Amino acid sequence: AEAAETAQAEEQDPAEENVKEAEAVQPDTQEGEEKKEKFSKRKEKKEKRDKKDEKIEELSDQVKRQMAEFDNYRKRTEKEKSHMYEIGAKEVIEKMLPVVDNFERGLASVPETERDDPFVEGMNKIYKQLMTTLDEIGVKPIEAVGGEFDPNLHNAVMHVEDEAFGDNIVAEEFQKGYLYKESVVRHSMVKVAN
Repeated sequence: AEAAETAQAEEQDPAEENVKEAEAVQPDTQEGEEKKEKFSKRKEKKEKRDKKDEKIEELSDQVKRQMAEFDNYRKRTEKEKSHMYEIGAKEVIEKMLPVVDNFERGLASVPETERDDPFVEGMNKIYKQLMTTLDEIGVKPIEAVGGEFDPNLHNAVMHVEDEAFGDNIVAEEFQKGYLYKESVVRHSMVKVAN
């Protein structure tokens, strides 16, 4: 019988042991029952608080994850917007470059005797204004003639053996290339020497 009681006592919850100890100290008195009730209420509050704390932790973790996700989304969309703006600007610049080429060809074909003509001066001023505007938005011509050939900037369409130029030097430029904010809009079409 003692072994059965010992085994049963070991299986009992420690909280129940505390209740039994409280009963042993205060058997069947009003104070003993009040203490039992207080003890059981504390235990219930502790369990409830633990469930609430777990729920709070879970919800705060979800909020933190959603905030991080939103922050990543915001950064990604800002980067995409700036990238899309650059792509759009490049497309517009590419469409304007033939106009610039035609201005240059037209002004180059004017004879020296007619350079002082008011019409030619007006076209020259319009060309300069166009080039200034392009420069202000970040469009710059690629310097080619006399420089070393760079496949990232130049498109070699001809090769010539010439002792006047060094090895792998651009001898002539057929079409100007342009950069927009350090990226190539159009490669220079060049003749490379040696």
